[in-house]
Amino acid sequence: MSATVVVTVLTAAWVGFSGLSLLRRAQFVVEPLVQYGVPRSWWTPLGMAKIAGAAGLLIGLAVRVIGLLAAAGLVLYFLGAVVTVLRARSYKTVVFPLLYLAPVAATLAMGLTA
Repeated sequence: MSATVVVTVLTAAWVGFSGLSLLRRAQFVVEPLVQYGVPRSWWTPLGMAKIAGAAGLLIGLAVRVIGLLAAAGLVLYFLGAVVTVLRARSYKTVVFPLLYLAPVAATLAMGLTA
């Protein structure tokens, strides 16, 4: 099994977990969203976007272009999350979206070089 496959599967699981946690309204996910001022009406679409991105990463193992597009979309998603946290001046918590951005960016980079 290649490193790209391992990183992709782990990243998809990590992002998928985050999406499901948002859809289930897990306290550790929604409490910061309230603090950042993210409207509740966005929560379901944001959770679905994460799940779709995670699925796209996995599909990308068979159809490369889908994986690349999913990874690029997730990079944009988590860059947006970083901006949201910074705009809310929650500097102590900016590490959390970065913990998702890093593996997604690595997955994209590995996919581009494969």
